[in-house]
Amino acid sequence: MRCPFCQENDTKVTDSRLVGDGLQVRRRRECLTCQERFTTYETVELSLPRVVKHDGSRQLFDENKLRKGLLRAIEKRPVDTEQVEAAIARIKQRLLAQGEREVHTDLIGSWVMDELRELDDVAYVRFASVYRRFEDVSAFQDEIERLHKKIMDEKNNK
Repeated sequence: MRCPFCQENDTKVTDSRLVGDGLQVRRRRECLTCQERFTTYETVELSLPRVVKHDGSRQLFDENKLRKGLLRAIEKRPVDTEQVEAAIARIKQRLLAQGEREVHTDLIGSWVMDELRELDDVAYVRFASVYRRFEDVSAFQDEIERLHKKIMDEKNNK
């Protein structure tokens, strides 16, 4: 690693620690020439799959687009930002675990619905109304009844 102060290549690592849930390594370094100390961060570079849209087009996975969709669904709902970020992290982990170069939007959408169902029922129905393109009130009612049945089944199984 080149020293940011004197530009020499001779540096040594004096300390290494995991940060950010173990997804990053923080290294303290010392320049062997000027003795200045500095910090570097090392992260794994992972390539997320391309997303196949309904029209057949393909685009790179966009975490910000995912975040905007989740935030729109939870707007004015009692859901913490940390919960949203954790949901995004779980979705990204599932994407990586797929091991595929391309993933269809339907699969990502179903994962988002799974996460929202756990976070907030109203946010789940909001997202479902857009994701499943509800045309009328009966579609909302059907989804709410499915959600209610699932909640009751979960309570009975406990």
